[in-house]
Amino acid sequence: MQAKDIIDLDQLLPSDLKEIIQTAGVIKENPTYFTDHCHGNIMATLFYEPSTRTQMSFQAAMLHLGGKLIGFDDPSNSSVSKGESLKDTVRVVSNYADLIVIRNSCEGAALAASLYARCPVINAGDGGHLHPTQTLTDLVTLSYEKGRLDNLTVGLCGDNKNGRTVHSLIKSLAKYKNNRFVLISTPALQAPKYVIDCLKAQGCAYSFSESLEESIGELDVLYMTRIQKERFANLAEYEAQKGVFVLDKQKMARAKPDLRVLHPLPRVDEITIDVDDDPRAKYFEQTEYGMYARMALIMRILEKRRREVPPKQADTHDRTCGNPRCITQLERYLPKWFDEREGKLVCRYCEYEN
Repeated sequence: MQAKDIIDLDQLLPSDLKEIIQTAGVIKENPTYFTDHCHGNIMATLFYEPSTRTQMSFQAAMLHLGGKLIGFDDPSNSSVSKGESLKDTVRVVSNYADLIVIRNSCEGAALAASLYARCPVINAGDGGHLHPTQTLTDLVTLSYEKGRLDNLTVGLCGDNKNGRTVHSLIKSLAKYKNNRFVLISTPALQAPKYVIDCLKAQGCAYSFSESLEESIGELDVLYMTRIQKERFANLAEYEAQKGVFVLDKQKMARAKPDLRVLHPLPRVDEITIDVDDDPRAKYFEQTEYGMYARMALIMRILEKRRREVPPKQADTHDRTCGNPRCITQLERYLPKWFDEREGKLVCRYCEYEN
């Protein structure tokens, strides 16, 4: 595998992704075979944001592989509370660990961390931007529950604007042939432009919908997401959006017999409890697939040898990203790093079009 870090699944070659998915399946069937695969390795989990499934899934994955853990799940209990920069935290922790897994509320934080780490960095979620290992979980789940990753009609329902899991999944499934996307949300929570641009670039069919009830019958996969209170500027905006889309038994009655319902969890009120017993609901099984997916990824990325701190990235342009949620707004020392696309500057960290 050529990728040194996993910031976005785009970094993986199709052959690498296929091998990781297949390896996850092998682990599922033969977990004890891999018990000591990472013996002697240390993984640091740096979670600046709350997490249950992602953090525990990574920790369980490393422990099942025979590795050890360090890190924090509350920055107030670390030197971050004293004002330590991301750069300094990562530079120090990478002296102790063979792998860093980071979650941060700022978009582009994982990429920023990779600029200063002496070990591989895995993005465990950067604000409302990306969540590549959740997408890897989703791909493994679909591969075994649907038997394919192509020729699917995929509905994504809820917070398509701020849902990093939605963005990552769309970007990945868009690469498989004949996949079609139904983006189900209120107008205020539609997917951002860079996600739509990805669909256009891949030539994927897509449509917008404001009715889950009307759309569910055409779907092979329904990916539900919660309305994320923590992504809204104020409570009034959140209250106006929550509870609009709710999956219940009545809507499930309209769905195909082989529909698969996924959810990155946690859920709030967007899926009623009575759906849990429907055999088409796979969100709890999804969490188990996620552990095997992360075990496979950890094994592959730890094949990379320890490295020196990457060379300093030079500024590409003399300007600052206009996204208030970008990591560069907080960590001002970061190089100003932009790509030029269609005459506009796109921030390399958060993909915001400036």
